[in-house]
Amino acid sequence: MTPAISVSGLTRRYRGHAALDEVDIVIEPGTITGLLGRNGAGKTTLLRILAGQEFPSSGTARIHGAAPAEDEQVLRRLVFVREDQVYPDIKIGQALRAASWCCPNWDGEFASSLLEDFGLQTNKPVKRLSRGQRSALGIAIGLAARAEVTLFDEPYAGLDAVARQLFYDRLLADFAAFPRTVLLSTHLIDEAAALFENVVVIDRGRVVLNAAVDELRGAVTRVSGPCLAVDALAEGRAVWERRRLGSQASVVLAGPIAPGDREQARLSGVDLTPLSLQQIAVQAAAGAFGSAPRIGLESGFATERTCA
Repeated sequence: MTPAISVSGLTRRYRGHAALDEVDIVIEPGTITGLLGRNGAGKTTLLRILAGQEFPSSGTARIHGAAPAEDEQVLRRLVFVREDQVYPDIKIGQALRAASWCCPNWDGEFASSLLEDFGLQTNKPVKRLSRGQRSALGIAIGLAARAEVTLFDEPYAGLDAVARQLFYDRLLADFAAFPRTVLLSTHLIDEAAALFENVVVIDRGRVVLNAAVDELRGAVTRVSGPCLAVDALAEGRAVWERRRLGSQASVVLAGPIAPGDREQARLSGVDLTPLSLQQIAVQAAAGAFGSAPRIGLESGFATERTCA
């Protein structure tokens, strides 16, 4: 099966600065993937290249096996909704009508129901919308397009928690009825975590984590307690982080915790706390895997023991 999105050796440079550096990603059809990372990590650049709005300096980006740039047939199979989406001086209804011309799978009834959900009126000028209302309009267009590949770049800027949850609920329900490939860039990682089957974390233009969410759940653990007991439990394991405060210490371990390890932790007064998806992404973006490109959980780093 041809991947919905495939990126190989993708590099994008601006006046000597590498916004993307040898990025390799494969995303299968019919999945929702979270694109995570700090501001300036390269997420928007990647999405713009996938949407055919920029050219790579080197490497390739493919949508269902074809390059998106300047290819109308490819571009009609995708929709790209940005945080800073720009609209001409038109009304909401006109924006939806224009979107329907470009999207072969457009569902006008669904678009109308989304406008109602978000409290938007079709006769209101787009330029008079608040930031949150403009985000809601972008979400309505992105979902109602039902494009085979849907790219969202921080789509809910300015939306309150209730409206964001509405977006998550509508996305999941419509995805179940009409499967497609969704790549969603977000900083609200734990809030959106239930959506994702896979996550890609980018930092400084490089992929630092690319894994299935199911593989990450419970796979990274913070171990804290008496210094010697923590060291004993961490012996021989991949350690992402070490901290010490007096006689107490904590480490972040990559890999499963066996039942015997849990019993050892209980007897020695050590606490085991699984990291959330957001905490894992922060660890990855902070360089927990070292300085080279990293994929998966195997290549954690080890340092000296916490206790002398």
